[in-house]
Amino acid sequence: MTGLGRLERYVVGRMLAGVGAALAVISAVILLIEFVELSSQVGTRVDVGASGIFTLTVLRAPSLIQILLPFCFLFGGIGAFVGLNRKSELVAMRAAGVSAWRFILPSAGVAAALGVLAVAVLNPVAAALNARFEAERARLMENYLGDQPRDVWLRQGDDRNQLVIHARDRVTRDGTVVLRGVSVFIYEKTAKGPLEFRRRLEAAEARLMPGFWQLKDVREAGAGENSIRSESLSIRSTLDAEAAMERFASPEAIAFWRLPAAIRLTEQAGFSASGYRLRFQQLLSTPLLFAAMTVLAGAFSLRLARLGGLAGLAGVGVGLGFVMFFFNQFAGALARADFIPLTAAAWAPGLVALLAGVTLLCYTEDG
Repeated sequence: MTGLGRLERYVVGRMLAGVGAALAVISAVILLIEFVELSSQVGTRVDVGASGIFTLTVLRAPSLIQILLPFCFLFGGIGAFVGLNRKSELVAMRAAGVSAWRFILPSAGVAAALGVLAVAVLNPVAAALNARFEAERARLMENYLGDQPRDVWLRQGDDRNQLVIHARDRVTRDGTVVLRGVSVFIYEKTAKGPLEFRRRLEAAEARLMPGFWQLKDVREAGAGENSIRSESLSIRSTLDAEAAMERFASPEAIAFWRLPAAIRLTEQAGFSASGYRLRFQQLLSTPLLFAAMTVLAGAFSLRLARLGGLAGLAGVGVGLGFVMFFFNQFAGALARADFIPLTAAAWAPGLVALLAGVTLLCYTEDG
């Protein structure tokens, strides 16, 4: 902000204060709702106190807050600009010949910079806390679930082989993934393309070590061959512990910096990585979406207070923000169903919001 004039810094400061206030309100609402939800889901099934539920809530909240961050810029920006308008500060600026573009564009630029920060820093932190939340909730619910089977399916592959891994259950011990009741089906890629079955492994336990799976109490059989028993066996793995855990998580739970690796490993295993690709593009478009919400907030707040209808126009801006949120979700659903390209689904909400804000701003400012 050092390159901005005093006027721009003042408006940007007011905008950031409004965004901070909106973030505080939204975070408080999320914490309250999530605490009640976890109390009903976990607290009624296992013996855990309010402090344990609150810890789970704090671990879960950042991943929910980042979803609603665009609303913070919309609501906070509308609050800041409406406040400036009601105090006639915007009127004085425009009467002095200052164009609305002069203080809205810097605000949008700062919002875009915060979007980069949110993607690069907040998203990995939220993903890590969400992983801890999932592990802690699974640990608490383990006794409640008892010995009920929890089937696990994994798939990994390289240029030569494809492995399909099925397990009756999984646990995580000191950050190490351990599967129990394991069946491994090994396929080999042929020159013609189709996979050919080569052998099957049955093991009591499989532990994921760096670069390989360590199997215990193994029975191995090839196609048309008798089975062979062994105490232990190692097979090469393209997964690490974090990548294996990500196979059980949704794309939203994977950190931005790990998404390219998740896409590569998923495609190597023969699965579709469209969900990961969509999430990656959505995160890349986050700065644009933050900037667009700020422009919308300014465009819906410039009407002169003495002309009336300012509150109604600001309300329309809030309603449009909800429309953009549902449009974003709808576009993502269409992309996952392969009806529209992933890139279009990820970038369209931000572009549409930005064009709508710029159009309204041009009409309001330039007639």
